[in-house]
Amino acid sequence: MKYHVVMVTSPNRLVSEKLSTGLVNQKLAACVNRLPGVTSRYWWKGKIETSREELLIIKTVKSKLTVLTRWIKANHPYQICEVLALPITGGNPDYLNWIDQSLNSRQK
Repeated sequence: MKYHVVMVTSPNRLVSEKLSTGLVNQKLAACVNRLPGVTSRYWWKGKIETSREELLIIKTVKSKLTVLTRWIKANHPYQICEVLALPITGGNPDYLNWIDQSLNSRQK
């Protein structure tokens, strides 16, 4: 699958803004949606934790996933950050073409 949606959680708006801006500026993502107010429950260091987080929904292409993941890990404050890539199996062809154009051209 060529196109992917990547999900990343962040601890707050400032981190989300840094990550989303950097990903788009670096042409690693065509678009990043920021969803504030997510409640996450998870195992961490042997106990269940609950945190208020933000969820980033990132649209990209498969060829950028390795660099995108590396960039997020280098710029994310979590010791182990969530980076989950899901293949897009269909969608609006015009939108998918826009992803290609956004990631392949240098727009001013």
